[in-house]
Amino acid sequence: VQVVESGGGVVQPGDSLTLSCVVSGSLFEKFAIGWFRHAPGKGRDGVLCIDTSDAITYHEDSAKGRFTISLDHAENTVYLQMNGLKAEDTARYYCAVENGRSCPQEIWEYDYWGQGTQVTVSS
Repeated sequence: VQVVESGGGVVQPGDSLTLSCVVSGSLFEKFAIGWFRHAPGKGRDGVLCIDTSDAITYHEDSAKGRFTISLDHAENTVYLQMNGLKAEDTARYYCAVENGRSCPQEIWEYDYWGQGTQVTVSS
């Protein structure tokens, strides 16, 4: 399974940005795709996850109300729409796949990871 993220960049506080994650390869009929972020000096934190039933799991409360996740079933592409970005959202954002199940609770349960895309929020 291959996982490729894109869409990162440098934006100003309050801006919006959409990240994309394309997954391909030997996927089961049911799978889940999660977004994570790793900020300097911090651990890797889960943000949001969506599965092939379009069930959504929030891994981080700060994402509620600002971030939304959607899945294009035809393209096996997940989008992370981020609004009202803050400096503390600066991080490298990663996409991961749990192949065969719905969104897991623990980060270590995800099977495949992408290389990440950098998001920098700065004035």
